[in-house]
Amino acid sequence: MLLKGDFSEETKVDHVVPEWAKYMDEGDFISYMPSYVGNKYLDKFEELKLMSEEKGEITYYLYDPTKNGFSADGKYPLLMFIHGYTNAMDGIKCVGHSGAEMFADPVRQEKMGGAYLLVPLANERRNENGEVVDSWDEGYLPGLKSIIEKTLSENPAISKVAIGGGSSGGFMTWNMINAYPEMFAGAFPVSGCNDDICKCIDTHIMILFACSRYDEFGAFDRIGEENIKKLEAASNVITYFPKFLRNGDGGVASLYFGIEMGQHCMITQLQADFIYDDGTPYIPELPDGMTGWFRDL
Repeated sequence: MLLKGDFSEETKVDHVVPEWAKYMDEGDFISYMPSYVGNKYLDKFEELKLMSEEKGEITYYLYDPTKNGFSADGKYPLLMFIHGYTNAMDGIKCVGHSGAEMFADPVRQEKMGGAYLLVPLANERRNENGEVVDSWDEGYLPGLKSIIEKTLSENPAISKVAIGGGSSGGFMTWNMINAYPEMFAGAFPVSGCNDDICKCIDTHIMILFACSRYDEFGAFDRIGEENIKKLEAASNVITYFPKFLRNGDGGVASLYFGIEMGQHCMITQLQADFIYDDGTPYIPELPDGMTGWFRDL
């Protein structure tokens, strides 16, 4: 097992070799960073607000393709990205955490033929004990539905809606398509599930479900063998359950923020368009990556 790069002792402390490294193949290497550079397109997202009865005011960010070079006479999908736990406390940077930012790249937008990008934020905060409160739960479902409805009413160029996200954003994705299946043409939950992940199989909703088998937070283990069999047999579902989640350079992905979570953060691979740096697709069924999947919904 190789560590890519010439690491100092200080760097080796920062990059603790994870437990799953012992399962890597001979000659494989650990990769610590995705290839894309974030915080480049945040200024293309407008900050908006909606008052919900259940959760109060909800902030959300919207990228509008008709304000970024695409014709107002066209039709474009609306892609809602749901962030993970604690991410909302980073404000506008949550657009990147959710997986949405790089799809505002002009090249990605051209590949998709244009798309609206929508990123709602949970009202997360720390209480007097330093605990995170007001994260995603089922109480947000009506508010998220209202944000979609408001966005549809204000943007007649929207053709269809897809929803996805990572970790607790994946959990919320399953909840949303189960609660309001008529709203969605597609769903892309990653590294997260709920108790009813098979409710929408063999429906009109096209589903891409991705999760690393060595997910540090046990997300893959919670899917269950019976559900895996049902999902893999469903006509409307693409599953991507790799042994290891990898960055664009082909290395096994590691992210260490006090706890190792590189195999949990499938959202970074989604934001990389599920395309390796050399142009090879991560998922054989998606030769044009995530942008191709969005385009063909």
